[in-house]
Amino acid sequence: MKTFTILYIEDDQEIGAWSRDFLSGHGYEVIWKTSGYDVEEALERCDLVIIDIMLPGLDGFTVGQRIKRPRPELPIMMLTARTAIEDKLTGLSFADDYMTKPYHPDELLARIQVLLRRTGVSEPELLQIRHLTIDRNRNRIWHTESKDEIVLTGKQFHIFMYFLDHLNHILTQKQIYEAIWGEPHLAGDKTLTVHIRHLREKIEQDPASPQIIETIRGVGYRVRA
Repeated sequence: MKTFTILYIEDDQEIGAWSRDFLSGHGYEVIWKTSGYDVEEALERCDLVIIDIMLPGLDGFTVGQRIKRPRPELPIMMLTARTAIEDKLTGLSFADDYMTKPYHPDELLARIQVLLRRTGVSEPELLQIRHLTIDRNRNRIWHTESKDEIVLTGKQFHIFMYFLDHLNHILTQKQIYEAIWGEPHLAGDKTLTVHIRHLREKIEQDPASPQIIETIRGVGYRVRA
């Protein structure tokens, strides 16, 4: 069953800790931030955002609007003690829901479920290859047993995704290089070789004896399902 991730932005320590523990206890993964700064990484893997309006520095309205620009499909719920109709109208001009404090936790849960259903958040497309689990929807890779996430550089990630798009196919260096770099491959260029070596260091159990990215001598590489 999918675990939904909520980015929760609340500067009040007591309210924030209680809400985080409450939502975690109901099966959600909660990323709690006390301001609207430095949330880009969390946004890459969250399914829903809950924002308090009264925040230090950037207020919740500004944070929510900034989030919606690159991620218009991401549901946002505003939480606030402010009840003025002007505030509600401002919030609902970009947010998907608006709750005033104090609120009953069961109502918060119900509203979260409605937002997730309404936006049609999909089940993860999980792919299992050897000791790796790959979530294609969220662009995440982790070790199946240890649960440690494997973080790749941009080029490493694009190379690995290209292999996954062509599972069980033998790919030449020329094919891979030109697909990833978008320019002609020159004979003798070792750029791809170096990137694949570093990629293997991250994803293979034993990079010296790779089981995921196979070398097909004289031809290229292959990843088998």
